[in-house]
Amino acid sequence: MKKYITSLVFLLTLCSFAFANVDHKTLAIGESAPDFSLPGIDGKTYTLQSFKNAKVLVIVFMCNHCPTSQAYEDRMVKLTSDYAAKGVSLVAINPNNPAGLRLDELGYSDLGDSFEEMKIRAKNMKFNFPYLYDGETEVTANKYGPVATPHIFIFDKDRKLRYNGRIDDMENPAKTPHSLDARNAIDAILAGKEIAVPVTKTFGCSIKWAEKSVWIDKAQIQWAKEPVKLDTLSADGIKEVLKNHTDKLRLVNLWATWCGPCVAEFSDLVTLNHTYRDRGLEFVSISADDPAKKDKALGFLQRKQASGLNYIYTGDDKYKMIEAVDPKWDGALPYTLLVEPDGKIVYAHQGAIDAEELRKIIFDDPMMGRIYKEPVAKP
Repeated sequence: MKKYITSLVFLLTLCSFAFANVDHKTLAIGESAPDFSLPGIDGKTYTLQSFKNAKVLVIVFMCNHCPTSQAYEDRMVKLTSDYAAKGVSLVAINPNNPAGLRLDELGYSDLGDSFEEMKIRAKNMKFNFPYLYDGETEVTANKYGPVATPHIFIFDKDRKLRYNGRIDDMENPAKTPHSLDARNAIDAILAGKEIAVPVTKTFGCSIKWAEKSVWIDKAQIQWAKEPVKLDTLSADGIKEVLKNHTDKLRLVNLWATWCGPCVAEFSDLVTLNHTYRDRGLEFVSISADDPAKKDKALGFLQRKQASGLNYIYTGDDKYKMIEAVDPKWDGALPYTLLVEPDGKIVYAHQGAIDAEELRKIIFDDPMMGRIYKEPVAKP
């Protein structure tokens, strides 16, 4: 429970109702829908005219990385299918500039907010609505003024804004909402009625405006300040590391400064650590360098900002090291393992890692994954 609360507090720190330092005015009720021209993941370019036949146009600002957006994905798919025959069109727009997204904010997702990653998410979640990218310029987001993801805007046939705010009042998809705000608004418009509550507050992750790239710089500065140490470790010590008597998921990497692939991939491992460490990932590096070259290994770790647990093997028999790590390992570097608490090895790979593949394995581990893992009930 303590770990969950810590994770949730961290998430809420990253998420907010608005970015207070910059004024991005939200479109007001009664205003006309601003036009746009945005690329869709299907290769088409969409404008407001693309939806000219819709009796009701629903525009949702959402993204890949935000847990709240993730929690509403299936509900948006269902809303689209439920109202398609009634002349309602839904289009989703990703407003986030990837330059404004910190690595630790990606800890709650298997994908970032780039255009290519949007294609993957849409395919995985079977999106039945256009998914458009505004992250490069954020021109459309500035016109509409979403304050969080997801933020929904609903327009009538004259493209006047009739509702904006939340989709419903329950983030957790496993629980039943008390107020179906977006559906109520759509029903009212179709029936020619006024909407009882045309504006609601919007909860979720703040929009990653391009000016937030300063956050990235601050994070880099902070990581650079973290101390980097290199301790010694015996074969028995390696066995203890791999028993993993912690509540964390351990990413263990055997490497050496003289190993080209080790050096080439090390930054990817540090990136994975910065991405998922606040959710319980612990990166442990074990150098196979000659202990006499310890200073050289430490210098490398410092340049890579590897502030996790770092060791250098001090035994005089490298074969004891190999046996201590994994009897199935033939000794070629690099060698990478993912170890669950109490020593269960869920990933072991000799040679250079595929960083994206390993990221997905880490995210898909039962200790990680989406905050809301329960699927929305299908009709």
